[in-house]
Amino acid sequence: MSKVLLLLFTFICITPASAQIGGMLRDRIAQRRQAAAEPGGEEFSYGTAPLQKLDYWKPTTPGSPLVIFVHGGGWKRGDKTDAVGVKGAHALQQGYAFASVNYRLVPAATVEEQAQDVANAIAYLIRNAAKLGFDGKRVALMGHSAGAHLVGLVSTDLRFLKIAEVDVKNLRGSILLDGAAYDVPRQIAEGGNFMHDTYLEAFGTEPNRQKGLSPTVQAAAPNVRAFLILHVQREDGTAQSNALGAALRKAETAAEVKGFEGRGLQGHAEINRKLGDPSYPATPVVDAWLKGVFGM
Repeated sequence: MSKVLLLLFTFICITPASAQIGGMLRDRIAQRRQAAAEPGGEEFSYGTAPLQKLDYWKPTTPGSPLVIFVHGGGWKRGDKTDAVGVKGAHALQQGYAFASVNYRLVPAATVEEQAQDVANAIAYLIRNAAKLGFDGKRVALMGHSAGAHLVGLVSTDLRFLKIAEVDVKNLRGSILLDGAAYDVPRQIAEGGNFMHDTYLEAFGTEPNRQKGLSPTVQAAAPNVRAFLILHVQREDGTAQSNALGAALRKAETAAEVKGFEGRGLQGHAEINRKLGDPSYPATPVVDAWLKGVFGM
């Protein structure tokens, strides 16, 4: 750990008002250490930009399904290593191939370009399924926080997949982990001050653009065939998850919404960090859902 990061870590952890942020920093450091120790992954480029890269782990059995993870970070930070460790190792233990995707970040890229990056990464993986050793017709998406928004967006506004030449029939479902911007105008209006500037930086102030980047607004059919929408006990995340689930079901898209313990930023980080731990309540829910959508 660098001296600067160590000093920041120490300051945050001894400031009572910043306890939750300190917890998130501890989580991030733990994730990066896990990522450094996770064996067997290989990095691929799905585009020419430095951040258009993904990490991929082969399944133990050739021809197994693939789970693709998209990291969070407020659309302006984060890294594909955020998925590795408990979550990635558990997916491999379940017999799946696993991939984690980077995408270009705000402000150098727009959210529209980020969504296209995600779709292009999916396309790259499916095109190379035979070489990579997984079943390109059994793919599930998963995203946390801003990554949950991006997965939700490409799963409801299918123009991104169409541009990338992805057949949506190959995507068996999408798992969204504690997102809170599925309806962007509502989130900006009701989400308070903490993330307000981040939302404006990502989505701007033009109402039609905000609606166009809202999975809830885009939830009319067709969509990816099934959704599992998980949230912790944050007021905005709960409301946004329930509203997206209702909009999808109205469009006759299968959508389950489930809540788990966890408060504030710490709970928001924990659902990402702990998913894959058998003792974490969301893990068996995700395991059962994936087996169902993959037909296992």
